[in-house]
Amino acid sequence: MFIATKKISIQNETLILTNQRAAFREKDKALILSDLHIGKTAHFRKNGIALANHIMKSDLERLSALIEFFQPEKFIVVGDLLHAGDNSDVDEFCVWKKQYPDLQFYLIEGNHDRISKALEEKLCFDYKAEWLETDDITFIHDFDPARSGFQITGHIHPGIVLSSAVKNIRLPCFALSSNQLLLPAFSEFTGLDTKNLPKKSTFFVFTDAEIYEI
Repeated sequence: MFIATKKISIQNETLILTNQRAAFREKDKALILSDLHIGKTAHFRKNGIALANHIMKSDLERLSALIEFFQPEKFIVVGDLLHAGDNSDVDEFCVWKKQYPDLQFYLIEGNHDRISKALEEKLCFDYKAEWLETDDITFIHDFDPARSGFQITGHIHPGIVLSSAVKNIRLPCFALSSNQLLLPAFSEFTGLDTKNLPKKSTFFVFTDAEIYEI
């Protein structure tokens, strides 16, 4: 797996975007991602739709590669860590997480994160709340227009359509505006929203090999 990077400046600090659907904040050595939707494949299997479990394994392999690459001290999930509560995929995630006992685990709760007290104890969060304010940045799952300042968000699963004479290609992206960085969905098992994107944004579209600014 190849990790391409792109440095951007927000709120007078450096953030590194990657083609692996995550960002790295140098200031506090935090790996930042959104919308893992752990348990989605198990949820589909439970409801009679046969899906291979290699989909989540691939997501976790990419996350491990990013941890090895950046050596973060914490990782921040900006909502929708889970998809449908507790299931066998969550068990697999917990086994994976035990490889990194010193890595602090922050969850900004998303609309899919229906977490019981027992499940919260199982996941062993260092921080769990509806938002996190740090310096001049607020981490929140869905953009809140009532809030002032800069927000790092997820939720939308942003994508861009690139057109050619042969066909249209849909690719995931980051969207950067004056008051928001919208993260792509980390899980590859998600759709792309190409319509409800923040206005007046710069888009960072990525492939397996590169990141393009458009």
